[in-house]
Amino acid sequence: MIRIYTQQRRGQQWLQHHQHCCPRFVCILGFTETGLIEGISAAGATPADRQYTAIADAEFLVNGVQPHPKYPLPPLQCGASPVFISRTAIEALKIPVDLINAGLPHPLPVPAIDLKGRPARCITTGQALPLETVKHLFEEGLAWGEALIARQPNTYLILGECVVGGTTTALSVLTGLGVDALGKVNSSHPHCNHSQKWSVVQEGLTEAGLLPILEEVDPFVLITAVGDPMQIVAAGMTIAASRKGGVLLAGGTQMLAVYALVRAISRRYHLFWEPDRVAVGTTRWVAEDATGDTVGLGNTIGEVPLLGTTLSFATSRYSNLRAYEQGYVKEGVGAGGCAIATHLHQGWTGMQLLVAIETLVAQLSEPYSP
Repeated sequence: MIRIYTQQRRGQQWLQHHQHCCPRFVCILGFTETGLIEGISAAGATPADRQYTAIADAEFLVNGVQPHPKYPLPPLQCGASPVFISRTAIEALKIPVDLINAGLPHPLPVPAIDLKGRPARCITTGQALPLETVKHLFEEGLAWGEALIARQPNTYLILGECVVGGTTTALSVLTGLGVDALGKVNSSHPHCNHSQKWSVVQEGLTEAGLLPILEEVDPFVLITAVGDPMQIVAAGMTIAASRKGGVLLAGGTQMLAVYALVRAISRRYHLFWEPDRVAVGTTRWVAEDATGDTVGLGNTIGEVPLLGTTLSFATSRYSNLRAYEQGYVKEGVGAGGCAIATHLHQGWTGMQLLVAIETLVAQLSEPYSP
């Protein structure tokens, strides 16, 4: 139920080492005003909805189905939030969960580790975050990565994310790091809006004076220009946690960008980390998305094992879940990594996971009706 798409040997070693381990799930929440650009993301039907996507997902991730949530899951253009996959896994495996607020526009209604960050400005400004905020968030990431892996010894952290517009900031960071990512990232749309993303990224990098790329850029300066708060926190956590245990970066091209960022920071600032203990885990809807090239991106970055759950919604009785098979949503809130954990820890089949997800979906009457 787990496919290795890149770095077969390292991927197999990572899976073997963490078989039967119960992980700890850390979901890093952030916001970028890039997500408010019309049409840039399908993670919320309107720009106003997208301000609350991460907040609503976090509430559902922790509380599950509630009669009167403070922030109901926002309507999507099509499909259902990937938080259904993540919530199903943490309920079934009793996975400890930590929410990290890296920079949200509104307060969370559930307990979280607040890093005192801030939402990022749109990357078209070339001034997404203040440099002091970026450095602060990185230091917080290092500290919490070390602390949380210590709470879950001899196992691994699943580092998930929820950032609307995050594949666009991923493209900007990858491009700034000199990675040829054009046409390779994914999106929540059924057909990736590559031209729109590239136009936004070019504008931001040019405004910041980073395009054309003439020399290796300081990764902190790059995040300051065109990044988002999740990326730098995840990078710090990965570096620190990998020193003591395993890390599964749960996401698609956003987490491939984090991996590339980790490597750039470690090289620039001579920070020790254990790359053999780090893998990226996603869904097959991302890994096999014909409108992107996730596998090609992984190979371009190099060294990183890309794992994917083979979970399918093709036979689901819910149209909102079947929409994943048409390319909608695909990933988010650590869904792929959490699904991988059910296969790795409990040996679940895809059908077992589907039935459990449908059981959770069935607890809501609208809009998740057959």
